Amino acid sequence: MYEYFNGLVIREGTEGVPANQVEVLFEDAGWARNTPDWQKEKFSLIFKNSSWAFTVWDNDKMIAMVRVISDKIMAASIMDLIVLSEYRGKGIGKKLVELCVQKLPHGDWFAHTSSNNFNFYEKCGFELNDLTKKGTCTYYGYIQARKVGHR
Repeated sequence: MYEYFNGLVIREGTEGVPANQVEVLFEDAGWARNTPDWQKEKFSLIFKNSSWAFTVWDNDKMIAMVRVISDKIMAASIMDLIVLSEYRGKGIGKKLVELCVQKLPHGDWFAHTSSNNFNFYEKCGFELNDLTKKGTCTYYGYIQARKVGHR
């Protein structure tokens, strides 16, 4: 699927997403830096193992992406939503969330994000739970790996 949005092209699909362009987005978001060559493959593998993905292109430059993990029946989680810094504030992120929710409109959606993005997701129709009553538990393998000396 291709869709045009404010002069940009949105592509749907998990195949053929170029690792080097994903890495640029991750670095811009502060999620990666100095990735060793032997690990760069992960930037394309994350898409192959995702349920849905959308990428946004300005000509040959990928300027945004989102990927989703889901059972495709009841629940879905937005794992990575990134818009390149210079393109933020133009409705691209919100459009990507809308496209995601359309894939499972009656399902339960979750956003894997940090607190500085809560307001954005609320604008997209997500609810911020009272964390004293319920929340998401996390285990970060990369932190554990660092503690035991594997990274």
